[in-house]
Amino acid sequence: MASRSTDPRDSRESKNGTPHLDAVSLAIIEQLQEDGRRPYAAIGKAVGLSEAAVRQRVQKLLDQGVMQIVAVTDPLTVGFRRQAMLGVNVEGDLDPVADALSAMQEVEYIVITAGSFDLMVEIVCEDDDHLLEVINKRIRTLPGVRSTESFVYLKLRKQTYMWGTR
Repeated sequence: MASRSTDPRDSRESKNGTPHLDAVSLAIIEQLQEDGRRPYAAIGKAVGLSEAAVRQRVQKLLDQGVMQIVAVTDPLTVGFRRQAMLGVNVEGDLDPVADALSAMQEVEYIVITAGSFDLMVEIVCEDDDHLLEVINKRIRTLPGVRSTESFVYLKLRKQTYMWGTR
């Protein structure tokens, strides 16, 4: 069980501008990562807070953008048969390209990297034809995109969301 804390400084920001998370907030996040529908009363019992205090902490974590509570699906079971990671090299400013990619519904996430690629982009598509259309007609034609390299997923071996409190 995490130590109790009702100190208002627990929601302060760290020196780099990110929210400070105390042991209780991390324990609440861990509880929700195990089961996003876990009742606040059960979380409170596990972390040593009242249901109302847990509710307030969760709302603050949501408001600060520290976490989201969402339903995670397996793309294959909901009709998306092709996933790929796309390495993208950009000429000039990365932001306009990253912004344009962010607007595409097929793009799951984008990472600005330091390495062989400027951006790594995960794409989820219905099938190979859809993937080809997204890469060839929409991504490669974006102003600033110099080159792409596709890494088509053959089999997903591990996907976890429990890293937030390790």
